[in-house]
Amino acid sequence: MPPLVLASSSPYRRELLTRLRIPFAWAAPAVDETPHPEESATALARRLAESKARALRQQYPTHLIIGSDQVAVLGEQILGKPHDFDRARQQLLAASGSSVTFLTGLALLDSASGRCQVDAVPFTVHFRALSEEQIDRYLRAEQPYDCAGSFKAEGLGVSLFRATEGEDGTSLIGLPLIRLVQMLDREGIAIP
Repeated sequence: MPPLVLASSSPYRRELLTRLRIPFAWAAPAVDETPHPEESATALARRLAESKARALRQQYPTHLIIGSDQVAVLGEQILGKPHDFDRARQQLLAASGSSVTFLTGLALLDSASGRCQVDAVPFTVHFRALSEEQIDRYLRAEQPYDCAGSFKAEGLGVSLFRATEGEDGTSLIGLPLIRLVQMLDREGIAIP
Protein backbone atom coordinates (compact mmCIF):
# COMPACT_ATOMS: atom_id res chain seq x y z
CA MET A 1 0.00 0.00 0.00
CA PRO A 2 1.43 3.38 -0.92
CA PRO A 3 1.69 5.70 2.06
CA LEU A 4 -1.40 7.82 2.62
CA VAL A 5 -1.28 11.59 3.15
CA LEU A 6 -4.12 13.87 4.20
CA ALA A 7 -3.68 17.28 2.55
CA SER A 8 -5.27 19.24 5.36
CA SER A 9 -4.44 20.99 8.60
CA SER A 10 -7.99 20.38 9.88
CA PRO A 11 -8.11 18.49 13.17
CA TYR A 12 -11.69 17.46 12.29
CA ARG A 13 -10.57 15.74 9.08
CA ARG A 14 -7.66 14.03 10.83
CA GLU A 15 -10.01 12.73 13.51
CA LEU A 16 -12.40 11.38 10.88
CA LEU A 17 -9.63 9.67 8.92
CA THR A 18 -8.42 7.84 12.04
CA ARG A 19 -11.76 5.99 12.03
CA LEU A 20 -10.57 3.97 9.04
CA ARG A 21 -7.66 2.57 11.10
CA ILE A 22 -5.07 3.00 8.39
CA PRO A 23 -1.79 4.84 8.92
CA PHE A 24 -1.49 8.28 7.37
CA ALA A 25 0.58 11.43 7.51
CA TRP A 26 -0.81 14.91 7.10
CA ALA A 27 0.47 18.18 5.75
CA ALA A 28 -1.09 21.58 5.19
CA PRO A 29 -1.25 22.50 1.49
CA ALA A 30 -0.91 26.11 0.34
CA VAL A 31 -3.96 26.73 -1.84
CA ASP A 32 -5.81 29.96 -2.62
CA GLU A 33 -9.45 29.22 -1.74
CA THR A 34 -10.91 32.25 -3.55
CA PRO A 35 -13.81 31.26 -5.83
CA HIS A 36 -13.36 31.93 -9.54
CA PRO A 37 -15.86 34.27 -11.22
CA GLU A 38 -19.06 32.39 -12.14
CA GLU A 39 -17.74 29.19 -10.53
CA SER A 40 -20.50 27.00 -9.10
CA ALA A 41 -20.30 25.79 -5.51
CA THR A 42 -19.88 22.19 -6.70
CA ALA A 43 -17.08 23.14 -9.10
CA LEU A 44 -15.39 25.15 -6.34
CA ALA A 45 -15.52 22.25 -3.86
CA ARG A 46 -14.12 19.82 -6.43
CA ARG A 47 -11.40 22.23 -7.59
CA LEU A 48 -10.22 23.02 -4.07
CA ALA A 49 -10.10 19.35 -3.06
CA GLU A 50 -8.05 18.43 -6.12
CA SER A 51 -5.81 21.51 -5.79
CA LYS A 52 -5.02 20.61 -2.18
CA ALA A 53 -4.04 17.06 -3.14
CA ARG A 54 -1.94 18.23 -6.10
CA ALA A 55 -0.22 20.91 -3.98
CA LEU A 56 1.58 18.12 -2.08
CA ARG A 57 2.46 15.95 -5.10
CA GLN A 58 6.14 16.91 -5.33
CA GLN A 59 6.62 16.59 -1.58
CA TYR A 60 5.00 13.11 -1.58
CA PRO A 61 5.86 11.57 -4.99
CA THR A 62 4.84 7.94 -4.28
CA HIS A 63 1.77 8.43 -2.14
CA LEU A 64 -1.99 8.49 -2.22
CA ILE A 65 -2.93 12.05 -1.28
CA ILE A 66 -6.39 12.93 0.04
CA GLY A 67 -7.62 16.45 -0.60
CA SER A 68 -10.87 17.74 0.82
CA ASP A 69 -12.63 21.06 1.12
CA GLN A 70 -16.12 22.14 1.99
CA VAL A 71 -18.37 24.81 0.51
CA ALA A 72 -21.58 25.87 2.25
CA VAL A 73 -24.45 27.26 0.17
CA LEU A 74 -27.53 29.15 1.37
CA GLY A 75 -29.84 29.67 -1.60
CA GLU A 76 -27.39 30.78 -4.28
CA GLN A 77 -24.91 32.36 -1.86
CA ILE A 78 -21.65 30.63 -0.96
CA LEU A 79 -20.96 30.99 2.77
CA GLY A 80 -17.28 31.17 3.63
CA LYS A 81 -15.65 30.73 7.00
CA PRO A 82 -16.87 33.62 9.12
CA HIS A 83 -13.57 34.27 10.99
CA ASP A 84 -15.32 36.41 13.63
CA PHE A 85 -18.41 36.71 15.82
CA ASP A 86 -20.26 39.31 13.73
CA ARG A 87 -19.99 37.41 10.44
CA ALA A 88 -20.88 34.13 12.14
CA ARG A 89 -23.94 35.79 13.65
CA GLN A 90 -25.00 37.12 10.22
CA GLN A 91 -24.63 33.66 8.67
CA LEU A 92 -26.69 31.96 11.37
CA LEU A 93 -29.39 34.65 11.27
CA ALA A 94 -29.66 34.10 7.51
CA ALA A 95 -29.76 30.30 7.98
CA SER A 96 -32.42 30.42 10.71
CA GLY A 97 -35.50 28.53 9.52
CA SER A 98 -33.77 27.75 6.21
CA SER A 99 -31.57 25.05 4.73
CA VAL A 100 -27.85 25.12 4.00
CA THR A 101 -26.27 22.59 1.65
CA PHE A 102 -22.68 21.58 2.30
CA LEU A 103 -20.73 20.34 -0.69
CA THR A 104 -17.66 18.47 0.44
CA GLY A 105 -15.11 18.12 -2.30
CA LEU A 106 -12.99 14.98 -2.13
CA ALA A 107 -9.96 14.05 -4.21
CA LEU A 108 -7.70 11.00 -4.05
CA LEU A 109 -4.50 11.53 -6.02
CA ASP A 110 -2.02 8.79 -6.88
CA SER A 111 1.01 11.06 -6.94
CA ALA A 112 3.14 8.52 -8.84
CA SER A 113 0.77 8.16 -11.79
CA GLY A 114 -1.05 11.50 -11.56
CA ARG A 115 -4.41 9.70 -11.62
CA CYS A 116 -6.95 11.57 -9.51
CA GLN A 117 -10.47 10.66 -8.45
CA VAL A 118 -12.59 13.71 -7.63
CA ASP A 119 -16.14 14.12 -6.34
CA ALA A 120 -18.35 16.48 -4.35
CA VAL A 121 -20.67 14.99 -1.74
CA PRO A 122 -23.76 17.02 -0.75
CA PHE A 123 -25.30 17.14 2.71
CA THR A 124 -28.15 19.45 3.74
CA VAL A 125 -28.82 20.92 7.16
CA HIS A 126 -32.30 22.27 7.93
CA PHE A 127 -32.07 24.87 10.69
CA ARG A 128 -34.62 25.50 13.39
CA ALA A 129 -36.00 29.01 13.68
CA LEU A 130 -33.35 30.58 15.91
CA SER A 131 -33.60 33.66 18.09
CA GLU A 132 -30.76 36.16 18.27
CA GLU A 133 -30.21 35.08 21.89
CA GLN A 134 -29.87 31.41 20.89
CA ILE A 135 -27.37 32.32 18.18
CA ASP A 136 -25.35 34.53 20.52
CA ARG A 137 -25.25 31.83 23.22
CA TYR A 138 -24.15 29.25 20.69
CA LEU A 139 -21.40 31.44 19.25
CA ARG A 140 -20.05 32.33 22.69
CA ALA A 141 -20.04 28.66 23.71
CA GLU A 142 -18.47 27.13 20.59
CA GLN A 143 -16.76 29.95 18.63
CA PRO A 144 -17.06 28.18 15.24
CA TYR A 145 -15.24 30.92 13.33
CA ASP A 146 -13.12 28.50 11.29
CA CYS A 147 -16.16 26.54 10.03
CA ALA A 148 -18.10 27.16 6.82
CA GLY A 149 -21.68 27.87 7.84
CA SER A 150 -20.68 29.04 11.34
CA PHE A 151 -21.33 25.85 13.30
CA LYS A 152 -19.64 22.63 14.37
CA ALA A 153 -21.84 19.63 13.64
CA GLU A 154 -19.62 17.45 15.83
CA GLY A 155 -20.35 19.72 18.78
CA LEU A 156 -23.17 21.98 19.94
CA GLY A 157 -24.00 22.92 16.36
CA VAL A 158 -26.39 19.99 16.24
CA SER A 159 -28.63 21.93 18.67
CA LEU A 160 -29.35 24.41 15.86
CA PHE A 161 -30.78 21.78 13.50
CA ARG A 162 -34.34 20.76 12.77
CA ALA A 163 -33.21 17.92 10.49
CA THR A 164 -30.37 16.75 8.27
CA GLU A 165 -30.38 14.92 4.97
CA GLY A 166 -27.65 13.24 3.01
CA GLU A 167 -25.95 9.97 2.23
CA ASP A 168 -22.84 10.43 4.37
CA GLY A 169 -22.95 12.23 7.71
CA THR A 170 -19.15 12.46 7.81
CA SER A 171 -19.27 14.75 4.79
CA LEU A 172 -20.88 17.39 7.01
CA ILE A 173 -17.82 17.36 9.26
CA GLY A 174 -15.53 17.70 6.26
CA LEU A 175 -14.35 14.29 5.01
CA PRO A 176 -16.87 11.95 3.37
CA LEU A 177 -15.62 8.58 4.56
CA ILE A 178 -18.11 6.47 2.61
CA ARG A 179 -16.94 7.98 -0.69
CA LEU A 180 -13.29 7.86 0.43
CA VAL A 181 -13.53 4.12 1.17
CA GLN A 182 -14.91 3.62 -2.36
CA MET A 183 -12.03 5.61 -3.85
CA LEU A 184 -9.44 3.72 -1.79
CA ASP A 185 -10.99 0.43 -2.91
CA ARG A 186 -10.44 1.48 -6.54
CA GLU A 187 -6.76 1.96 -5.62
CA GLY A 188 -6.60 -1.58 -4.22
CA ILE A 189 -6.88 -0.61 -0.55
CA ALA A 190 -9.59 -2.62 1.17
CA ILE A 191 -11.14 -1.29 4.36
CA PRO A 192 -11.60 -3.17 6.58
